[in-house]
Amino acid sequence: MPAMNWQKSTYSGDSSNCVYVATTPTGAVHLRESDAPDRTLITTRARLGELIRALKAQPPAP
Repeated sequence: MPAMNWQKSTYSGDSSNCVYVATTPTGAVHLRESDAPDRTLITTRARLGELIRALKAQPPAP
């Protein structure tokens, strides 16, 4: 597998706790955290989009 082009989430800001994302030519989306870079979550764009929409629809925590 070629080297992944990881991009830091803009929501991570200057924090040391960062979320990174990379995609593959097959369309797989890889997610990892800066504190555990050897562990990745692999999903599809559609599933990641569903998760983001569901999280945005949640009311703010009290």
